[in-house]
Amino acid sequence: MKTVPFRPLALGVAVLAVTVLLFGRARAGDQDYYPPVTDKLTLQECGSCHIAFPPSMLPAASWKRMMGELANHFGDDASVDADTAAAITRYLTGQAGDASGRPGKLLRGLRAGDAPLRITELPKWVHEHDEVPKADWTRKDVGSKANCGACHLDAQQGYFEDD
Repeated sequence: MKTVPFRPLALGVAVLAVTVLLFGRARAGDQDYYPPVTDKLTLQECGSCHIAFPPSMLPAASWKRMMGELANHFGDDASVDADTAAAITRYLTGQAGDASGRPGKLLRGLRAGDAPLRITELPKWVHEHDEVPKADWTRKDVGSKANCGACHLDAQQGYFEDD
């Protein structure tokens, strides 16, 4: 009877477990996954100041409103030329949370026709973050509710898991 070497077998199982944890913790289709921005122009313009928020996090009406008010974008002037604004608006509205005709998961609780500008004010977002202590939002490394990457390490890739 031939014996199976235990050490290589245990090492193989450990490597497999780590791989599953790293690559399987959040994936497309997961309830905490929002497809990230893939449009280069949108990434360049929006991502130069903050995370380029996944378009599916807001309805199309919100993106239209936001792109129409870039001269006062949350207190900053984020104006771009008309062609750039039109191209980014087309991309964002085409990928919006309601683009398929059905509201996306983060838009639950939002009334039809609403066009909120802040993801952090969506009913579902508020519900998902109600257990976060108020003091955490003002910590130096967090700064604001819009700094998703402070807590969601893979936010740039569209993963917003809460564990």
